[in-house]
Amino acid sequence: MLNNVTFFLCISCGLFVLGLLAVMTRKNAVSILMGIELILNSAGLNFVTFSHFSTGNFHGHLVALFIILLAAAEAAVALAIFLGLYRQRGTVFVDNASDLKQ
Repeated sequence: MLNNVTFFLCISCGLFVLGLLAVMTRKNAVSILMGIELILNSAGLNFVTFSHFSTGNFHGHLVALFIILLAAAEAAVALAIFLGLYRQRGTVFVDNASDLKQ
């Protein structure tokens, strides 16, 4: 069962859908960030799956490593923004973030 491409693609699709639902339905900024992380992880799983099952090269694995590094940097920047929002407004709900526009 673990040697089947469709198994990994179905797991990746499930991760993507869960991440998309989290981004679209949550109002808490940290929950939205977790949804974005799920979406990036599903893309990384796709790259690794196609790299492993197509030719056996490691190009997909390198792209997945880049996605993990990008997700870590994105999480650090987003958490810094959310911390600034919390210090200024006292909440992490994104409905109040529209007040930051000038």
